Amino acid sequence: MRKINFIKDILPHLVAIVTFIIVTIIFFRPIYFDNKALSQSDINQWKGGAQELAEYREATGEEGLWTNSMFGGMPGYLINVRWSYGIITVFQKIISLGLQHPVGTMASSFVCFYILLLAFGIRPYLAIAGALAFGLSSFMIIGLAVGHNARISAIAFSPMVIAGIHLVLYRQKWLLGFGLTALGMALHLRVNHLQVTYYLLLLVLVYGLIMLIRSFQKKQLRGYLQGLGVLVLAVTLAMGTFFGQFWATYEYSKFSMRGKSELAADTARGENSDGLKRDYAFQYSNGIFEPLTLIVPHILGGSSANFLVLDQKSNVFKALNRSGDQQLANQLSRLTSAYWGKQPSTAPYYAGAIICFLFALGIAFADKKLTIWLLSVTVFCIMLTWGHNFQAFNYFMFDYFPGYNKFRSVTFAITIAMIAIPLLGFVGLEQLLKKGWNKATQRKFLIALAATGGLCLLLWLFAGMASFTRTGEDQLPVWFLEALRDDRRGLLRADALRSLGFILAGAAAIFFHLKGKISFPLFSGLLALLVLLDLWFIDHRYFNESNFVRKSSRSFIQATDADKEIKKDRALSYRVYNLQGAFSEARSSYHHKSLGGYHGAKIRRYQDLVDYCIDNETREVIQTLQGGSQDLSASGVLNMLNTKYLTFGSAKNAFVRNSQANGNAWLVTNIQQVESPDDELNAVCGLDTKTTAVVDVSKFPLEQTRFNPQGQVTLTEYRPNYLKYEAELTGNSFVVFSEIYYPKGWQATIDGEPVEILRANYVLRALELPQGKHTIEFTFAPRAYYVGNKVILASSVLLLLVLLGTAFLELKKFF
Repeated sequence: MRKINFIKDILPHLVAIVTFIIVTIIFFRPIYFDNKALSQSDINQWKGGAQELAEYREATGEEGLWTNSMFGGMPGYLINVRWSYGIITVFQKIISLGLQHPVGTMASSFVCFYILLLAFGIRPYLAIAGALAFGLSSFMIIGLAVGHNARISAIAFSPMVIAGIHLVLYRQKWLLGFGLTALGMALHLRVNHLQVTYYLLLLVLVYGLIMLIRSFQKKQLRGYLQGLGVLVLAVTLAMGTFFGQFWATYEYSKFSMRGKSELAADTARGENSDGLKRDYAFQYSNGIFEPLTLIVPHILGGSSANFLVLDQKSNVFKALNRSGDQQLANQLSRLTSAYWGKQPSTAPYYAGAIICFLFALGIAFADKKLTIWLLSVTVFCIMLTWGHNFQAFNYFMFDYFPGYNKFRSVTFAITIAMIAIPLLGFVGLEQLLKKGWNKATQRKFLIALAATGGLCLLLWLFAGMASFTRTGEDQLPVWFLEALRDDRRGLLRADALRSLGFILAGAAAIFFHLKGKISFPLFSGLLALLVLLDLWFIDHRYFNESNFVRKSSRSFIQATDADKEIKKDRALSYRVYNLQGAFSEARSSYHHKSLGGYHGAKIRRYQDLVDYCIDNETREVIQTLQGGSQDLSASGVLNMLNTKYLTFGSAKNAFVRNSQANGNAWLVTNIQQVESPDDELNAVCGLDTKTTAVVDVSKFPLEQTRFNPQGQVTLTEYRPNYLKYEAELTGNSFVVFSEIYYPKGWQATIDGEPVEILRANYVLRALELPQGKHTIEFTFAPRAYYVGNKVILASSVLLLLVLLGTAFLELKKFF
């Protein structure tokens, strides 16, 4: 037992907390001082898809669980469903230092990385600089700018998990390590971004292997296994706090685009039958040299959204003004993006020039096993980000590595490097400071300086040797292309020189401290300031005043005149189809039940329907409308989805009312029997869906194929998770509903008696009904939510008790 020393034990952490709060508030100052809010494109889209569920919650206090506002209908688990996360949310607010979401994510990243560095033995004042480096990396800031809140939050909490694991396996602090691992994992899982969890798992598995080898060499295998048991208990407890959401997500994934394709045609084309398609997964892939943006952000021109023509001092702007052809200048101005890499759109992920220099120091000075771990995972993740530009490796990973084919945007694998690079850098710096300045350390120091600073210098000297063009740009006018190359070359050289300057400044600060010229507190503050300035100015290239809007602004979701006209239709349920990019926007979903939407995990069968049927019908519809006709009777798939309105703009008359929509439910005469998903899908395209339904009888056997079409089925009550119909039939009937079929959770009753829901027309629900009057009810009551939510609550309470006990025992050491 020892007494608490305020100067040593408390003050550094108070300084860290105050620093993190101040930096966060200043970075997001328009929120705190100008009454503004972040304008995040993906969050705007999320609001559209989440609106129906939010309205239902506000009106009833219950969770809707299913939404019909996107893609005809889908589970709400990945959109807007609240789980029993009250206790975990309290901890999240504490870790984010009380700052509101999403800006509190930055504070969370500072705090968690600070804890990680402390766990690895880094002194608090030095750890402040490392925490700032992690939280202010452009990878984190760009993610927040576009609204990838879940991804950035998951990354922010990852260092706490690693800290707990390290305390258990390396430092044998089982109690504290257990608490940190359980809490960090619970916070990480709560935001439900399993792609980041996957990367965290890779990082941890390599660490576990390294520690296993270390324990074996030191003959401490028993202690390692005991520590592993402690960690298994911690992760199990954390998993309990996520159980319901994981269950629901896992269950849904089998039926989503992440699940196995049912179409033999996909396999025949060489598409991966279980998981995403290669082209989709690798759409965003780094070029081979693109990871150098970690040290020189503008090595490939910077952001694809940065158009050089907007800078009146640029060579491009001057060349276009000299052209004398205004029409040509307007056309070429759209081709002046500063970015000349291989991705369709991007912004550079910058770790910091000083941090890259420290990473080189880490390779030279850190414990060899830690170096092997962090260097190997950094190289590995960079190879993953190359995607289709390194097919031999990444196609093998995609086809054979467990679970890897479930995720897209492989550039996000850089997550691993964003943790590993500053961690190894500050571990190495701490070791250098302990060893002091001598011939051996001087040599390694200069090698690290030459490796990083020398790279920047070479890039500056030999920048003219690069092409500075993208594929297809060689067809542009020579005068314009030369101006474009000059501007891009200038960006590279300026940033290479800039990075060199920061590396030299950081190296000088370290050198003068080692030589005793400046004290440790002054050195730590100076290093933190240099890191802050380095990253701050780069971040503000992509995150500035334009990312904020007035809190009252609703421009994105504002109803158009067309929306207002459509909303005059008071029918309980119908669908709207935006002919202008329905499947890349969710603004329509805010106001209507939409055929389209914006989400990365559509139901796979619905996506199949889009690819094989809806896309073709859409082209035919546009031709029909352009020809002056509004007869959409040939659009069987759009009609069966109850597409009552088609929009093509915002004006009052920019929509068409489709009188041929099948309605909420209809009776068919004929059943076309098929015995495979391929035949089912092929039969639906071009089908007269008003009279005929397609049923895969290998899964839904039927005793008859002709039914009485006389009668009526009317929707009388609608909620997201509940539908009620009244039917009056003159004979045995087959009813097709314009609702998306999903087998996990939907239950049907006829006059109170449970019946099996059939699937018709590849994606829709159907029922066989006898003659007479009937009440039909569909209820969405998935066990994954109702049972899983109870497990979450129980596990959260247990976690709270464990953490309180851990805190009590840790504090008891000081009294």
